[in-house]
Amino acid sequence: MMIETQFHPLPDGRQIAFRHTPPKASGTGSAVVFLPGYMSDMAGSKATAIFDLCAATGRECLLLDYSGCGESRGDFADGSLSRWQEEVCALIDAHVECDRIVVAGSSMGGWLMLLVGLQLGARLAGLVGIASAPDFSDWGFSAEQKAQLKSGQTIYKDNPYGYDPTPTHSLFWNDAAKHELLDAPIALNCPVRLLHGQVDTDVAPDTSLRLAAALASDDVQVTLVKGGDHRLSRDTDIALLLRTLEILA
Repeated sequence: MMIETQFHPLPDGRQIAFRHTPPKASGTGSAVVFLPGYMSDMAGSKATAIFDLCAATGRECLLLDYSGCGESRGDFADGSLSRWQEEVCALIDAHVECDRIVVAGSSMGGWLMLLVGLQLGARLAGLVGIASAPDFSDWGFSAEQKAQLKSGQTIYKDNPYGYDPTPTHSLFWNDAAKHELLDAPIALNCPVRLLHGQVDTDVAPDTSLRLAAALASDDVQVTLVKGGDHRLSRDTDIALLLRTLEILA
């Protein structure tokens, strides 16, 4: 089901592209908010599948493109976790009607979902991470690359998923380092479901196990998907994601 892209204005002039389907009726459960990964957008297969399911079943859903990504205007070099967290929370406050929200995040979006979840407080009903990548500013770079980023340089990495090479800007990396979470308890007590491919070569499956251990919640499940890569975008992977969301929401 295609629903037209809208644009949400922020006070500094940013125009954040989003798609929203409202709840069909009150009492239809939690809204679903999906957060894409680094340099990804709401046109991806997982985002589209989630939105189509919610629209077809009457569940509220919000998708968005971070500034500098997809249909949202701006320079990607200005992007950061702090900036994108602000955008996500602004759109939730402005457009999500349901009192309770399940946040799903893919890769970097799985880090951002934790930051958003901490800000949502009592509205947070659950989290679903797909190859979640919290703290990749720490474990995802060599000592030499960290030194380059700290000095203000941009570094580039090969990427088999379409953006080649992929930039990491100093602004993003220095901001991300301030949001690292895995070395201390994470004060989230909602149900959490973490999906991770066993052959993910970008984010080690152990990252989801570390995240599960750090979360304060006792209701955390990690599902390792045999043969699944970082994207978890096979039909069977997406079916698992949709089942997980339906149960949690």
